[in-house]
Amino acid sequence: MTVFGVTLLIALGSFAAGLLGALTGLGGGIVIVPMLTLVFHVHLRYAAGAALVSVIATSSGAGAAYVREGFTNIRLAMFLEIATVLGALAGAYAAAFVPPRALAVAFAAVLLHAAYRSLRPHPDRATISAPHPWAARLRLNGVEPLPDGGGRAYTVQSVPLGFAIMSVAGAISGLLGIGSGALKVLALDQAMRLPYKVSAATSNFMIGVTAAASAGIYIRRGYVDPGLAFPVMIGVLLGALVGARLLAAAPTRHLRTLFTVVIVVLAIEMLARAIQGEF
Repeated sequence: MTVFGVTLLIALGSFAAGLLGALTGLGGGIVIVPMLTLVFHVHLRYAAGAALVSVIATSSGAGAAYVREGFTNIRLAMFLEIATVLGALAGAYAAAFVPPRALAVAFAAVLLHAAYRSLRPHPDRATISAPHPWAARLRLNGVEPLPDGGGRAYTVQSVPLGFAIMSVAGAISGLLGIGSGALKVLALDQAMRLPYKVSAATSNFMIGVTAAASAGIYIRRGYVDPGLAFPVMIGVLLGALVGARLLAAAPTRHLRTLFTVVIVVLAIEMLARAIQGEF
């Protein structure tokens, strides 16, 4: 196959990853890394570098639309980004010292854990109980837009726990080259009790900052190949823009199902390749 053909296939696959990332808050990177390594046989660290660039593109493309539509909780995102950025810097520095096979196993474990947690969601409704004291003091509570033009208020719970999970998510982002949208969505959705669509939108807003914090380290170490990163970035950005338009009307139950199926398949494939020593 020609270079143009391979580039086109990478761009199409990245479009699908961006679409999924925007709809679920995963950020695309969690699909890009296994796609590049398993299908196109790209070295894991170079796949991670390209994925980080794509995550920034996804966040930029979908994030602006979510902010405009009112789904993103900006104050909460800015607060939690303190934790994710610090974790991302630590993870990116550690990535150079961890064997690729160990990274693949860690990636599969993260995916399987995310799938397990997503099978036990709380009802998708605005939390009406008293907010955590930090949420009240920092004014982190918000209102979720509804299709009829109205809104429903929600309160933010377990702020310290959410902050701690975001630190871990940031470290995994820097280590594996993903936006860690899976952990971010689960932290926002289940620990902090935000409505699912608010969680997905807020995660998309955050992942670009997290990825940017660790992308600089990958670039300095030479793990970002422009010829690979460009089609990935274009495809993911277009997919993210389409996904952002579909989110408001998409049923939450279907998003959760899509989330679970995709990451379970990718986790099994990554784990199988790692056990066989193909990384």
